[in-house]
Amino acid sequence: MHPDSIRRLVLRYAALAGMALAVLSCSSPAQLENPVPLVWPAAPAEPRITYLKTFSRPEDLGITRGFFQRMADLLFGATEAHLVRPMAVVAVGDLVYVADPGAKGVHRFDPKNGNYDLIRAPEDEPLPSPVGLARGLAGEVYVSDSALGKVFVIRPGAKTAMPVPLSAKLGQPTGIAFDAATQRLFVVDTSAHRVNVFDRNGTLESSFGGRGTEEGQFNYPAFAWLTPQGRLYVTDSLNFRVQSFDRQGHFVAKFGRLGDGTGDLARQKGVATDSYGHIYIVDAMFHAVQIFDESGRFLLSLGALGRDRGEFWLPTGIFIGDDNVIYIADSYNQRVQVLRYVGGPT
Repeated sequence: MHPDSIRRLVLRYAALAGMALAVLSCSSPAQLENPVPLVWPAAPAEPRITYLKTFSRPEDLGITRGFFQRMADLLFGATEAHLVRPMAVVAVGDLVYVADPGAKGVHRFDPKNGNYDLIRAPEDEPLPSPVGLARGLAGEVYVSDSALGKVFVIRPGAKTAMPVPLSAKLGQPTGIAFDAATQRLFVVDTSAHRVNVFDRNGTLESSFGGRGTEEGQFNYPAFAWLTPQGRLYVTDSLNFRVQSFDRQGHFVAKFGRLGDGTGDLARQKGVATDSYGHIYIVDAMFHAVQIFDESGRFLLSLGALGRDRGEFWLPTGIFIGDDNVIYIADSYNQRVQVLRYVGGPT
Protein backbone atom coordinates (compact mmCIF):
# COMPACT_ATOMS: atom_id res chain seq x y z
CA MET A 1 0.00 0.00 0.00
CA HIS A 2 1.27 3.49 -0.83
CA PRO A 3 2.63 5.41 2.22
CA ASP A 4 0.11 8.23 1.69
CA SER A 5 -2.72 5.71 1.73
CA ILE A 6 -1.42 4.20 4.97
CA ARG A 7 -1.13 7.66 6.52
CA ARG A 8 -4.69 8.54 5.53
CA LEU A 9 -5.98 5.23 6.94
CA VAL A 10 -4.21 5.78 10.27
CA LEU A 11 -5.53 9.35 10.49
CA ARG A 12 -9.04 8.14 9.72
CA TYR A 13 -9.04 5.54 12.51
CA ALA A 14 -7.41 7.97 14.92
CA ALA A 15 -10.21 10.44 14.24
CA LEU A 16 -12.84 7.75 14.75
CA ALA A 17 -11.16 6.71 17.99
CA GLY A 18 -11.17 10.32 19.16
CA MET A 19 -14.87 10.62 18.40
CA ALA A 20 -15.61 7.40 20.28
CA LEU A 21 -13.55 8.60 23.25
CA ALA A 22 -15.43 11.89 23.31
CA VAL A 23 -18.76 10.08 23.33
CA LEU A 24 -17.64 7.78 26.14
CA SER A 25 -16.27 10.64 28.21
CA CYS A 26 -19.51 12.59 27.89
CA SER A 27 -21.66 9.64 28.91
CA SER A 28 -21.87 8.58 32.53
CA PRO A 29 -24.11 6.10 34.35
CA ALA A 30 -25.67 9.00 36.26
CA GLN A 31 -26.86 10.55 32.99
CA LEU A 32 -28.55 7.32 32.00
CA GLU A 33 -30.51 6.94 35.23
CA ASN A 34 -33.97 8.39 35.75
CA PRO A 35 -33.60 11.09 38.44
CA VAL A 36 -37.10 10.49 39.85
CA PRO A 37 -36.72 8.48 43.10
CA LEU A 38 -38.21 5.00 43.13
CA VAL A 39 -39.02 3.57 46.55
CA TRP A 40 -41.03 0.75 48.12
CA PRO A 41 -43.60 0.99 49.54
CA ALA A 42 -44.98 3.94 47.62
CA ALA A 43 -45.83 7.23 49.31
CA PRO A 44 -47.29 8.16 51.70
CA ALA A 45 -45.89 5.09 53.48
CA GLU A 46 -42.40 5.29 54.94
CA PRO A 47 -39.81 4.10 52.36
CA ARG A 48 -38.08 0.82 53.12
CA ILE A 49 -36.35 0.06 49.82
CA THR A 50 -34.88 2.56 47.37
CA TYR A 51 -33.70 1.95 43.82
CA LEU A 52 -30.06 2.84 43.10
CA LYS A 53 -29.08 1.78 39.58
CA THR A 54 -29.04 -0.89 36.89
CA PHE A 55 -26.10 -2.31 34.99
CA SER A 56 -25.63 -4.70 32.11
CA ARG A 57 -22.30 -3.62 30.60
CA PRO A 58 -18.98 -2.44 32.04
CA GLU A 59 -19.73 1.04 30.70
CA ASP A 60 -22.81 1.23 32.94
CA LEU A 61 -20.42 1.20 35.92
CA GLY A 62 -18.02 3.71 34.40
CA ILE A 63 -15.62 1.03 33.11
CA THR A 64 -14.39 2.07 29.66
CA ARG A 65 -12.06 0.37 27.21
CA GLY A 66 -8.50 1.57 26.84
CA PHE A 67 -7.26 3.36 23.74
CA PHE A 68 -5.65 0.31 22.15
CA GLN A 69 -8.74 -1.82 22.79
CA ARG A 70 -10.90 0.80 21.09
CA MET A 71 -8.51 0.91 18.13
CA ALA A 72 -8.72 -2.89 17.84
CA ASP A 73 -12.52 -2.68 17.94
CA LEU A 74 -12.48 -0.15 15.09
CA LEU A 75 -10.11 -2.25 12.99
CA PHE A 76 -11.47 -5.73 13.67
CA GLY A 77 -14.99 -5.15 14.98
CA ALA A 78 -16.19 -4.55 18.49
CA THR A 79 -16.93 -7.42 20.87
CA GLU A 80 -19.21 -5.84 23.41
CA ALA A 81 -19.18 -7.27 26.91
CA HIS A 82 -22.63 -7.51 28.47
CA LEU A 83 -24.79 -9.72 30.64
CA VAL A 84 -26.65 -12.41 28.69
CA ARG A 85 -28.52 -14.50 31.27
CA PRO A 86 -27.32 -13.55 34.75
CA MET A 87 -28.20 -16.13 37.39
CA ALA A 88 -26.30 -15.10 40.53
CA VAL A 89 -24.44 -12.08 41.82
CA VAL A 90 -22.06 -11.35 44.69
CA ALA A 91 -20.18 -8.22 45.77
CA VAL A 92 -16.73 -8.38 47.34
CA GLY A 93 -15.61 -4.92 48.37
CA ASP A 94 -15.70 -2.77 45.23
CA LEU A 95 -15.88 -5.82 42.95
CA VAL A 96 -19.10 -7.31 41.60
CA TYR A 97 -19.21 -10.86 40.22
CA VAL A 98 -22.11 -12.10 38.07
CA ALA A 99 -22.55 -15.77 37.12
CA ASP A 100 -23.86 -15.93 33.56
CA PRO A 101 -24.65 -19.24 31.78
CA GLY A 102 -25.47 -17.23 28.65
CA ALA A 103 -21.90 -15.91 28.54
CA LYS A 104 -20.51 -19.26 29.81
CA GLY A 105 -18.50 -17.59 32.52
CA VAL A 106 -18.46 -15.19 35.44
CA HIS A 107 -18.29 -11.45 34.84
CA ARG A 108 -16.07 -9.46 37.19
CA PHE A 109 -16.70 -5.73 37.31
CA ASP A 110 -14.11 -3.52 39.02
CA PRO A 111 -15.41 0.07 38.81
CA LYS A 112 -12.79 1.45 41.21
CA ASN A 113 -9.87 0.43 38.97
CA GLY A 114 -11.77 0.52 35.68
CA ASN A 115 -11.30 -3.18 34.94
CA TYR A 116 -13.56 -5.91 33.58
CA ASP A 117 -12.97 -9.64 33.02
CA LEU A 118 -15.03 -12.60 31.85
CA ILE A 119 -13.68 -15.47 33.92
CA ARG A 120 -13.77 -19.05 32.65
CA ALA A 121 -12.27 -22.42 33.57
CA PRO A 122 -8.58 -23.30 33.00
CA GLU A 123 -7.33 -23.04 29.41
CA ASP A 124 -10.23 -20.66 28.72
CA GLU A 125 -12.71 -23.52 28.76
CA PRO A 126 -16.30 -22.31 29.19
CA LEU A 127 -18.35 -22.67 32.35
CA PRO A 128 -21.56 -23.96 30.72
CA SER A 129 -23.87 -23.44 33.71
CA PRO A 130 -22.50 -21.24 36.51
CA VAL A 131 -25.55 -20.73 38.72
CA GLY A 132 -24.31 -20.16 42.28
CA LEU A 133 -21.83 -17.72 43.82
CA ALA A 134 -20.55 -17.33 47.37
CA ARG A 135 -18.13 -14.88 48.94
CA GLY A 136 -15.16 -16.48 50.66
CA LEU A 137 -13.04 -15.43 53.62
CA ALA A 138 -10.18 -13.62 51.86
CA GLY A 139 -11.77 -12.08 48.78
CA GLU A 140 -12.17 -15.33 46.86
CA VAL A 141 -15.47 -16.25 45.20
CA TYR A 142 -16.83 -19.79 44.91
CA VAL A 143 -18.77 -20.80 41.80
CA SER A 144 -21.03 -23.83 41.33
CA ASP A 145 -21.54 -25.15 37.81
CA SER A 146 -24.62 -27.36 37.63
CA ALA A 147 -23.74 -28.85 34.23
CA LEU A 148 -20.15 -29.78 35.08
CA GLY A 149 -21.07 -30.97 38.58
CA LYS A 150 -18.16 -29.01 40.01
CA VAL A 151 -17.30 -26.13 42.29
CA PHE A 152 -14.67 -23.57 41.25
CA VAL A 153 -12.91 -20.78 43.09
CA ILE A 154 -11.85 -17.39 41.74
CA ARG A 155 -8.93 -16.01 43.76
CA PRO A 156 -8.41 -12.24 44.10
CA GLY A 157 -6.87 -10.91 40.88
CA ALA A 158 -7.09 -14.27 39.09
CA LYS A 159 -8.54 -14.45 35.60
CA THR A 160 -9.28 -18.18 35.75
CA ALA A 161 -11.74 -20.13 37.90
CA MET A 162 -9.88 -23.10 39.35
CA PRO A 163 -11.65 -26.38 40.28
CA VAL A 164 -12.04 -27.06 43.99
CA PRO A 165 -10.98 -30.66 44.76
CA LEU A 166 -13.95 -32.16 46.57
CA SER A 167 -13.98 -35.64 48.07
CA ALA A 168 -17.60 -36.33 47.06
CA LYS A 169 -19.15 -36.33 43.61
CA LEU A 170 -21.89 -33.79 42.96
CA GLY A 171 -24.84 -34.36 40.65
CA GLN A 172 -26.25 -30.87 40.11
CA PRO A 173 -24.64 -28.27 42.39
CA THR A 174 -26.62 -25.05 42.50
CA GLY A 175 -26.89 -22.95 45.66
CA ILE A 176 -23.65 -22.40 47.53
CA ALA A 177 -22.69 -20.66 50.78
CA PHE A 178 -19.42 -20.20 52.66
CA ASP A 179 -19.22 -20.11 56.45
CA ALA A 180 -16.40 -17.75 57.38
CA ALA A 181 -16.55 -18.81 61.06
CA THR A 182 -15.83 -22.47 60.36
CA GLN A 183 -14.41 -22.16 56.81
CA ARG A 184 -16.88 -24.75 55.58
CA LEU A 185 -18.61 -24.77 52.22
CA PHE A 186 -22.32 -25.61 51.94
CA VAL A 187 -23.30 -26.88 48.48
CA VAL A 188 -26.89 -27.60 47.45
CA ASP A 189 -27.13 -30.65 45.18
CA THR A 190 -30.49 -30.19 43.49
CA SER A 191 -30.75 -33.58 41.81
CA ALA A 192 -29.80 -35.38 45.05
CA HIS A 193 -32.24 -33.26 47.13
CA ARG A 194 -29.62 -32.60 49.78
CA VAL A 195 -27.01 -30.18 51.09
CA ASN A 196 -23.37 -31.25 51.31
CA VAL A 197 -20.95 -29.67 53.77
CA PHE A 198 -17.22 -29.64 52.92
CA ASP A 199 -14.34 -28.59 55.15
CA ARG A 200 -11.52 -26.24 54.11
CA ASN A 201 -9.69 -29.13 52.40
CA GLY A 202 -12.68 -30.18 50.29
CA THR A 203 -13.42 -33.24 52.39
CA LEU A 204 -17.09 -34.09 52.79
CA GLU A 205 -17.85 -33.45 56.45
CA SER A 206 -21.58 -34.11 56.46
CA SER A 207 -24.75 -33.95 54.41
CA PHE A 208 -28.42 -33.54 55.19
CA GLY A 209 -31.73 -33.69 53.38
CA GLY A 210 -33.16 -36.32 51.09
CA ARG A 211 -36.26 -36.21 48.95
CA GLY A 212 -39.55 -35.70 50.74
CA THR A 213 -41.96 -33.24 52.26
CA GLU A 214 -41.10 -33.63 55.92
CA GLU A 215 -39.09 -31.09 57.90
CA GLY A 216 -35.47 -31.17 56.75
CA GLN A 217 -36.31 -32.95 53.49
CA PHE A 218 -36.27 -31.33 50.04
CA ASN A 219 -37.92 -31.49 46.66
CA TYR A 220 -35.41 -29.98 44.23
CA PRO A 221 -33.74 -27.39 46.49
CA ALA A 222 -32.12 -24.48 44.68
CA PHE A 223 -30.40 -21.45 46.21
CA ALA A 224 -28.87 -20.97 49.66
CA TRP A 225 -27.81 -18.16 51.98
CA LEU A 226 -25.86 -18.27 55.24
CA THR A 227 -26.19 -15.45 57.77
CA PRO A 228 -23.24 -14.27 59.90
CA GLN A 229 -24.98 -15.88 62.86
CA GLY A 230 -24.89 -19.28 61.16
CA ARG A 231 -28.50 -19.64 59.98
CA LEU A 232 -28.66 -21.40 56.59
CA TYR A 233 -31.66 -20.67 54.38
CA VAL A 234 -32.49 -22.98 51.46
CA THR A 235 -35.21 -22.42 48.86
CA ASP A 236 -37.03 -25.77 48.68
CA SER A 237 -38.38 -25.21 45.18
CA LEU A 238 -41.02 -27.85 44.54
CA ASN A 239 -42.11 -27.97 48.16
CA PHE A 240 -42.83 -24.25 47.67
CA ARG A 241 -41.21 -23.21 50.91
CA VAL A 242 -38.03 -21.93 52.48
CA GLN A 243 -36.30 -23.98 55.17
CA SER A 244 -33.66 -22.86 57.64
CA PHE A 245 -30.98 -24.87 59.45
CA ASP A 246 -28.21 -24.27 61.95
CA ARG A 247 -24.51 -24.70 61.18
CA GLN A 248 -24.73 -28.42 61.95
CA GLY A 249 -27.55 -28.95 59.46
CA HIS A 250 -30.26 -29.33 62.07
CA PHE A 251 -33.70 -28.18 60.97
CA VAL A 252 -34.79 -24.88 62.56
CA ALA A 253 -37.89 -23.55 60.78
CA LYS A 254 -39.84 -23.36 57.53
CA PHE A 255 -42.35 -21.06 55.89
CA GLY A 256 -44.14 -20.70 52.57
CA ARG A 257 -46.93 -22.28 50.57
CA LEU A 258 -47.92 -22.66 46.93
CA GLY A 259 -50.27 -19.96 45.68
CA ASP A 260 -50.64 -16.82 43.61
CA GLY A 261 -51.44 -14.37 46.38
CA THR A 262 -49.34 -11.95 48.36
CA GLY A 263 -46.83 -13.87 50.47
CA ASP A 264 -47.34 -17.12 48.55
CA LEU A 265 -44.57 -18.84 46.59
CA ALA A 266 -44.55 -20.15 43.04
CA ARG A 267 -40.98 -20.41 41.69
CA GLN A 268 -38.77 -19.23 44.53
CA LYS A 269 -35.12 -18.85 43.55
CA GLY A 270 -32.55 -16.71 45.33
CA VAL A 271 -32.67 -16.00 49.06
CA ALA A 272 -30.77 -13.48 51.18
CA THR A 273 -31.04 -11.53 54.43
CA ASP A 274 -30.20 -7.96 55.38
CA SER A 275 -28.57 -6.75 58.58
CA TYR A 276 -31.96 -6.67 60.34
CA GLY A 277 -32.71 -10.31 59.58
CA HIS A 278 -35.36 -9.66 56.95
CA ILE A 279 -35.58 -12.55 54.48
CA TYR A 280 -35.71 -11.69 50.75
CA ILE A 281 -37.10 -14.32 48.38
CA VAL A 282 -36.80 -13.91 44.60
CA ASP A 283 -39.77 -15.48 42.83
CA ALA A 284 -39.29 -15.95 39.09
CA MET A 285 -42.95 -16.73 38.43
CA PHE A 286 -44.12 -13.52 40.14
CA HIS A 287 -41.23 -11.48 38.64
CA ALA A 288 -40.82 -9.99 42.09
CA VAL A 289 -38.94 -10.04 45.37
CA GLN A 290 -40.92 -10.72 48.53
CA ILE A 291 -39.66 -9.79 51.99
CA PHE A 292 -40.50 -11.68 55.18
CA ASP A 293 -39.51 -11.31 58.82
CA GLU A 294 -37.58 -14.01 60.68
CA SER A 295 -40.81 -15.80 61.60
CA GLY A 296 -41.90 -16.01 57.96
CA ARG A 297 -44.47 -13.22 58.21
CA PHE A 298 -44.91 -11.36 54.91
CA LEU A 299 -43.77 -7.72 55.01
CA LEU A 300 -43.38 -6.26 51.52
CA SER A 301 -43.27 -7.12 47.83
CA LEU A 302 -41.39 -5.21 45.15
CA GLY A 303 -41.34 -5.56 41.40
CA ALA A 304 -43.62 -6.75 38.59
CA LEU A 305 -43.20 -8.10 35.07
CA GLY A 306 -41.60 -5.47 32.87
CA ARG A 307 -38.43 -3.86 31.60
CA ASP A 308 -38.52 -0.55 33.46
CA ARG A 309 -36.40 0.08 36.56
CA GLY A 310 -37.80 -1.80 39.51
CA GLU A 311 -39.49 -4.32 37.20
CA PHE A 312 -38.24 -7.84 36.49
CA TRP A 313 -38.40 -10.67 33.98
CA LEU A 314 -37.68 -14.09 35.50
CA PRO A 315 -35.27 -12.87 38.19
CA THR A 316 -33.09 -15.46 39.90
CA GLY A 317 -30.22 -14.67 42.25
CA ILE A 318 -29.90 -12.08 45.00
CA PHE A 319 -27.05 -10.81 47.17
CA ILE A 320 -27.20 -8.33 50.04
CA GLY A 321 -23.98 -6.70 51.22
CA ASP A 322 -22.99 -5.66 54.71
CA ASP A 323 -24.17 -2.14 53.85
CA ASN A 324 -27.66 -3.45 52.97
CA VAL A 325 -27.12 -2.83 49.25
CA ILE A 326 -29.24 -5.36 47.35
CA TYR A 327 -28.15 -6.88 44.02
CA ILE A 328 -30.76 -8.77 42.00
CA ALA A 329 -29.97 -10.86 38.89
CA ASP A 330 -32.76 -9.80 36.53
CA SER A 331 -32.11 -12.75 34.26
CA TYR A 332 -34.23 -12.28 31.13
CA ASN A 333 -33.82 -8.51 31.20
CA GLN A 334 -30.07 -9.22 30.93
CA ARG A 335 -29.14 -6.96 33.81
CA VAL A 336 -28.52 -6.58 37.53
CA GLN A 337 -30.63 -4.13 39.47
CA VAL A 338 -29.19 -2.52 42.59
CA LEU A 339 -31.38 -1.39 45.49
CA ARG A 340 -30.80 -0.52 49.14
CA TYR A 341 -32.74 -1.23 52.32
CA VAL A 342 -33.20 2.12 54.09
CA GLY A 343 -35.80 1.18 56.72
CA GLY A 344 -35.39 0.05 60.27
CA PRO A 345 -35.66 -3.24 62.13
CA THR A 346 -39.36 -3.84 61.35
